[in-house]
Amino acid sequence: MLKKIVITGGDGRFAQILKKDDKKLNILYPDKKELNILNINSINKYLKKNKPKYLIHAAALSRPMNIHDKQISKSIDLNIIGTANIVKVCSNLKIKLIYFSTGYVYEGKIGNYKEKDPVFPVNNYAWSKLGGECAVTMYKNSLILRIIMCEKPFLHEYAFHDINTNFMFHEEVVKIIPKILDKTGILNVGGEIQSVYSFAMKTKKNVKKKSGKKIFPKNVSMNVGKLKKIMKW
Repeated sequence: MLKKIVITGGDGRFAQILKKDDKKLNILYPDKKELNILNINSINKYLKKNKPKYLIHAAALSRPMNIHDKQISKSIDLNIIGTANIVKVCSNLKIKLIYFSTGYVYEGKIGNYKEKDPVFPVNNYAWSKLGGECAVTMYKNSLILRIIMCEKPFLHEYAFHDINTNFMFHEEVVKIIPKILDKTGILNVGGEIQSVYSFAMKTKKNVKKKSGKKIFPKNVSMNVGKLKKIMKW
């Protein structure tokens, strides 16, 4: 029998892609009403009722990026306090926790960052995700995934030609999930290092070039050697 998994943010972008291809997994997809990460009682009630072995914490406030500057309280509530609440309940109920963080927690100046390299977030969104990481790290039966992912095909009209990263499509991350459920610690998750423009061109040939220097550091790429060993790529 497949071990039960709960994913927070069950109505979110990634969860909907996962839902299309989860035949190898036994996953529950609660929405915000069923499992409210800002309400400890809601989390407790849902997890005690469903008794999962794993919880994937994907619920978060992400786009637009400037919302984390304009609505700091909302960012803190959803990405830091909500995550801390999830950690509290998972640790009490002894549920394995897998947390979706971001590769933007690294400084972004030299690129090819390994999991043990120092972190220095590039924006408020990344700070909020690092705040979540702090709580998750306190619970040893956990895995932090520093992910750079996006929708397929590439959504935006423009792509940065002078910013290097490790973008990976949601569909590719879905294939990784079954292989990492029992891992712990921190794991960089991404594709090959390339410019955002090069990545975008693979699925959107008419994407336009744009400079991202005023928005991001030039190289926020991660070293994914650890992931490659797990996946046997």
